[in-house]
Amino acid sequence: MRIALASLLLATAACSSAIGAERMVLAPAPAQDEALKAGPLKTAVFAGGCFWGVEGVFERVKGVQSVRSGYAGGARATASYTLIGSGLTGHAEAVEIRYDPAKVSYGTLLRVFYSVAHNPTQLNYQGPDRGSQYRSAIFPQSPEQEKLARAYVAQLEKAGTWGKIVTTFEAKKPFYLAEDHHQDYLRANPTQPYIAINDIPKVEGLKRMFPALWSDRPAV
Repeated sequence: MRIALASLLLATAACSSAIGAERMVLAPAPAQDEALKAGPLKTAVFAGGCFWGVEGVFERVKGVQSVRSGYAGGARATASYTLIGSGLTGHAEAVEIRYDPAKVSYGTLLRVFYSVAHNPTQLNYQGPDRGSQYRSAIFPQSPEQEKLARAYVAQLEKAGTWGKIVTTFEAKKPFYLAEDHHQDYLRANPTQPYIAINDIPKVEGLKRMFPALWSDRPAV
């Protein structure tokens, strides 16, 4: 009984009750973007609610080499689920995306982020999950990334794609890896109720809305 209870707690640790998938919007391609160019892998860090679903989306994007769930926005000492769950540590549940700049651009990753990965109009929550740890946030890894991200948000707001976007821009905030049981959670637990109701539709939305980006082999 104790083991079963512990397993249940782990299964619901990062995300709360399942109430239904977020709506998705096909965002336009960014007017400003980096050119595809061979070079070392680059890193993008985004937060958009429960990291299980955001990780599940980006690991299916062609050109993405790896996606890891973790925490960004706070200090190393408090970068653990048991502490960030209070909403008082400054962290957001986030994903670190390592991508090949010859195959996919930062602007394309932004487009996926604003189309299917989350709803950027929800302040400090996503779907059933409440608290600043579930905020919409971008953690630019360079001044160029911040410039492109801010330009894209301005473009979406001008076009009325989503309405008022509440994404925060938090430069120079380190990313800390989440506990092992949060990694690859969606692929390991596709029938878990929260995943099936809230996150699988996002992955299906990526495949439907961006077929040219879809990878049958998820990034590890």
